[in-house]
Amino acid sequence: MSEPMLWWGVALFGAAFVVLILEAFVPSAGVISVVSGMLAVAGVVCFWRVSPLWGVSSLVALLILAPIAVGFLLRIWPDTYVGRRMILSDTDEETAERAGATAQEAEGRRSLVGVEGVALTDMHPTGVVRIGAERIEASSEHGAIDEGARVRVTAVEGRRVVVRAIG
Repeated sequence: MSEPMLWWGVALFGAAFVVLILEAFVPSAGVISVVSGMLAVAGVVCFWRVSPLWGVSSLVALLILAPIAVGFLLRIWPDTYVGRRMILSDTDEETAERAGATAQEAEGRRSLVGVEGVALTDMHPTGVVRIGAERIEASSEHGAIDEGARVRVTAVEGRRVVVRAIG
């Protein structure tokens, strides 16, 4: 009886490994991983029926190899077809275009330093100002600024425009 159980144990362990590899390529919300785990446990049971030595050895092998296999699959998963579809990312062109637009926007905002405008809302300490024809969200440099007050841009820090009340 022990020889057929030995082959069943080997077959179930092999099937568990193949099914676990399949998990990386087929979206299943973890169902395939659960099936793989059940196959591995069934393999350990078959090995245990052969002898306690085979059972303990297969259990130790499972406890060592399972985390290694899962770690490997998690490492390669983002490069698989399913991984690329599930992880949202920009193409290189979109990333470069966005970076260029942000750099142009920041450069355009830096040219506002020293320009005067009007507070369209009360600024406690942030609000909206009109500079030329453009509405810009800004922060007051010191304290609150009332709606309708004249303001001057004193600094641009990234996307943040800092203004001070004048007059």
